[in-house]
Amino acid sequence: MPLLVRMINSMQRTDFHFDLPQELIAQRPTETRSASRMLVLDGADGSRRDLQFRDFPSLLKPPDLLVFNDTRVIPARVFGIKESGGRVEILLERALTATTALVHLKASKGLKLGAAVRLPGHQTARMLGRQGDLFHLQFTCDVASFFESHGEVPLPPYISRKPESADRERYQTVYSRAPGAIAAPTAGLHFDADIFAALEKRGIRHAFVTLHVGAGTFQPVRVGRRRRPPNA
Repeated sequence: MPLLVRMINSMQRTDFHFDLPQELIAQRPTETRSASRMLVLDGADGSRRDLQFRDFPSLLKPPDLLVFNDTRVIPARVFGIKESGGRVEILLERALTATTALVHLKASKGLKLGAAVRLPGHQTARMLGRQGDLFHLQFTCDVASFFESHGEVPLPPYISRKPESADRERYQTVYSRAPGAIAAPTAGLHFDADIFAALEKRGIRHAFVTLHVGAGTFQPVRVGRRRRPPNA
């Protein structure tokens, strides 16, 4: 059995548990994207170097190729009120049609079939059914336009502050193009115009793909190991 397969088969969720002091979790980004800190691990000898992201281009050489995810984060979280008066948090997973969508929903007692939620802008969403953990909602308006006008950026759970207006652009990569993600491909947040200029100068090529990041990125791993099929 290959070494990598043996390593994966022996992994446990506890292998990824570690203490991260709250004071070491940045609650706001650096003023300059490429000024973020970067830890470099040498795969050959295991040595480590503490650098800044602006040093990243110096670690590459032709014919290296960088592939970037050009998805764009949408303001996917809104809050509404149930007919009973209870507060509801809606996190858009994806639009199905112009007026229907699958969402994650948080409420004190869930949402019954046919129940309505009052939303900002005098709009309403009605519960049509469930698809696993997701709620199928019918909106009285265009889904994409509604969230763009009334939604807020769903920051990662380790960010304890409330979203700010600046997050709408700062929580995007500089090359974001295709709206549809509810979270940024965070590794790309450190790239800026200076980094791209330095990469071009060194002859480093790049390409783009579009992969929308869903709400699953905020979820913890809950299963330790899945049972393998008998003949796997």
